[in-house]
Amino acid sequence: MADFRDVVMGRKSVRTYDGRDLTPEDRAKIEACAAEAGAGNPFGIPVEFKFLGAEDYGLSSPVLSGEKLYVAGIVDKVPYSDVAFGYSMEQLVLYAWSLGIGTVWIGGTMKRENFEKAAGLTEGKRMPCISPVGYPAAKRALKETLMRKGVKADDRKPLGEIFFDGDWESPLTEQGGIRKAMELVRWAPSAVNKQPWRIIRKDGAYHFFLKHDKGYVSDEVGDMQKIDMGIALYHFVRGLEEEGMKPEVKVEDPGIAAAEGTEYIATVAVA
Repeated sequence: MADFRDVVMGRKSVRTYDGRDLTPEDRAKIEACAAEAGAGNPFGIPVEFKFLGAEDYGLSSPVLSGEKLYVAGIVDKVPYSDVAFGYSMEQLVLYAWSLGIGTVWIGGTMKRENFEKAAGLTEGKRMPCISPVGYPAAKRALKETLMRKGVKADDRKPLGEIFFDGDWESPLTEQGGIRKAMELVRWAPSAVNKQPWRIIRKDGAYHFFLKHDKGYVSDEVGDMQKIDMGIALYHFVRGLEEEGMKPEVKVEDPGIAAAEGTEYIATVAVA
């Protein structure tokens, strides 16, 4: 992959495609990444990615245009499957962008039953999100431009509202490689750009908490904001790795009381 920071900072959600099929070379690369990402999240929960032709299965979404191919992710309905899904799919999304291939996370604006049937969804499994996979059009459709403005897609919270040092009152002011990884978390995508992650550093480890908003949980999708947490974790872990560090994701007692409306998700220890 190209420089990870450049990929993260340059990547945009794409809803308008140019109608071309992926080249055989790009298709092979994307499928190989999907297999690796699906088996490689730190929670040990497999994510199965299935590629579905739009015309083959009669698939579409009212927020998209020009798409020819979709990818659907499938996981077991087990604890932490939402976080694992977000972690694995973000790996695929960012790799696609490094090849010049666009994607956008879609959890609701499609006929879900059509996608679930095409993906062969079975009992005990869930298809949290799908994404188109294709080459971006030269110009965004008007509906896409309006959607981005509606969710303020290019705005992010300041680091002082996301990262804390030892308690919920003290903003974290790291420097160097840690600071760069923090910025990558800050720019992670999230549902309706809510940015629900809150991270406290304690004893050299970084404890990720979810700041809940109402309306993001359903049986079909799971917990959309826990998927967001998986995305943020992937950004932080890969950012640290790019700086030569060896992060380890754990689920353990953080020794920190959760703030009102938050839930502990995972810890990243840094060596």
